[in-house]
Amino acid sequence: MTRVRRTSRLFALVVVVLVGTGACTFDPRSGGSGGGGAAPVGAAEQASGASGTSGPAQHGRPTPASPAPRSTTPPPKKTTPKPTPTGSKPKPTTAGGCPQGQHQRAVETYLARLGGFGAVTVDGRQSAADCAAIKKFQKRYGIRPVEGRAGPTTLDVAQRLATTDTSRCKAGTGTTFCVDLTRQTVWAMRGGKVIMPPTVTRTGMSGYRTPAGTYTVNFRNPKEWSDPYEVWLPYWQHFTQGMGFHETTTYLHDKSIGSHGCVNLLHADAVRMWELGKVGTRVVLVGRRPGT
Repeated sequence: MTRVRRTSRLFALVVVVLVGTGACTFDPRSGGSGGGGAAPVGAAEQASGASGTSGPAQHGRPTPASPAPRSTTPPPKKTTPKPTPTGSKPKPTTAGGCPQGQHQRAVETYLARLGGFGAVTVDGRQSAADCAAIKKFQKRYGIRPVEGRAGPTTLDVAQRLATTDTSRCKAGTGTTFCVDLTRQTVWAMRGGKVIMPPTVTRTGMSGYRTPAGTYTVNFRNPKEWSDPYEVWLPYWQHFTQGMGFHETTTYLHDKSIGSHGCVNLLHADAVRMWELGKVGTRVVLVGRRPGT
């Protein structure tokens, strides 16, 4: 009888060991070698030092004496200080809440030449005064974002405006609208004097070139509907072949696009030219837009 009981106990122990072993193996359906599967339970415990027993209990019998359990608290992880990166670019300096752009000195130069935007020091270093002047310039000409940074768009607009030669427009005694197609600028003259200083524009894109020449405003409408393109044209002043001055509804400084021959204007400039113009106003366009 005693032999039968011992045999039964031995058989039960074998079953327990086999079942426990099956629970720690990788599932062969999880990816072959087990490289992407979960770690075996036993392995995780051993790695963390959480296992404190040497084996399963023997059906109510006390387990053999074992060495004092190890501490379950994992040893502190060694941290290696991260090296300071070398060759990293320094953060751009700021002054007056404005970051310094890569074209600081050039923008300062053109703004000083243009005037009207506040005190600017031409030294290539951002200051609170420079910041305020650049922000004012960006806001006036619809440059986004208005952050006082001398970036490429701000440089481009400032350079075009500062280098526009208003004497190229052969204006008469009356009001004349002048367009420099090369620099993409517009201004107005009367009696040989500039009555609206140069501002920015965007004319016809490739395939829709705005032609140079002398024309006359022959039709005006404060809100014209474009039949072929199905868009409103605020402050419309037509001068030739379906082309005219009007406010644009898109970002004027996106050079990847252009008009279908019209002279696009910012809102404030479209309003001002509407106030100055009338049927019979002379229009003079010189140069040619690059790429058209």
